[in-house]
Amino acid sequence: MSFKPVRKAVFPVAGLGTRFLPATKAMPKEMLTVVDKPLIQYAVEEALEAGVEQIIFVTGRGKGALEDHFDISYELEATMTQRGKSLAAIEGIRQKPGSPVYVRQQEPLGLGHAVWCARDIVGDEPFAVLLPDELMKGSPNFLAQMVVAYEKVGGNIVGALEVPDEETHKYGVISPGRVDGRLTEVTALVEKPAQGTAPSNLMIPGRYILQPEVMRVLDNPVKGAGGEIQLTDAMAQLIGKQPFHGYTFDGERYDCGDKAGYIQANLALALERDDIGPAVREFARARVS
Repeated sequence: MSFKPVRKAVFPVAGLGTRFLPATKAMPKEMLTVVDKPLIQYAVEEALEAGVEQIIFVTGRGKGALEDHFDISYELEATMTQRGKSLAAIEGIRQKPGSPVYVRQQEPLGLGHAVWCARDIVGDEPFAVLLPDELMKGSPNFLAQMVVAYEKVGGNIVGALEVPDEETHKYGVISPGRVDGRLTEVTALVEKPAQGTAPSNLMIPGRYILQPEVMRVLDNPVKGAGGEIQLTDAMAQLIGKQPFHGYTFDGERYDCGDKAGYIQANLALALERDDIGPAVREFARARVS
């Protein structure tokens, strides 16, 4: 059986980034760099490598730097060309005309509301959602792994990762059914369950492939955890009506919405680099010895 391809991806990037103040006072949190690349670029590259054709940013006030990042910079390119410098570092950033698309979330009403703001662009197609705070490293990448799974089972697929039982209260958690390799049937979703009540230790780390019917659910939202419109609550209403699975990621995850996770991502990715890895490794050894 063939399913409609996942051609569109939504990036909810309207958040204020208060956990990283003062760094994010005048700069979008998605523009924080891991080594030499902004978080949002890692996420966009992940989507494009997975076959996504249209990038949809759900933005808010103060996100101009993000839009500029994916635009042409005539002055920079002309200056670099005149000086004989390679444009390789920035050539892959530009998107083809018509992609990306920018939609404004005018009120911070939650992730479900942010995704709903992209409804007219998504239309009647399956779509991916990627949260740039979550930096995923794998080969193939996380979304690409999920797309392969989607092409087999269709429906809705959420990313899944195992976490310690004592951390499940921080996340949306899967209630599991039948397991087939890395695919787990989802029988229910619980947003930030009270400690000790989680149905599993499989959390949802900010990667989703969803059917457009979730937008119809979000047309009539109900506020959930934290008084916000939760995407998890809307997805839960599709369970039993459409195929719904979790896909356990084969790779590494860095929570860059957390300061410690952000530093760990910088260190891990820097150590992988041929140009700076040896110097960083020598520094790290000296500091922790």
